[in-house]
Amino acid sequence: MHIEIDRDVCIGAGQCALAAPRVFTQDDDGYSTLLPGREDGAGDAMVREAVRACPVHAITLPESAG
Repeated sequence: MHIEIDRDVCIGAGQCALAAPRVFTQDDDGYSTLLPGREDGAGDAMVREAVRACPVHAITLPESAG
């Protein structure tokens, strides 16, 4: 799984960090970001819930080609 955050869309609501705090956090400007080493979701079952919780759909899990 690969996680992408569109920083042009993110409004810093923080729902992802609440849903999956072992994967997401907020940077100094309040926008969502991934914790270091968690770019693949680190097997956290709550990543998909965090994607659904984003009010502006700034987080995506693109399907791997291949």
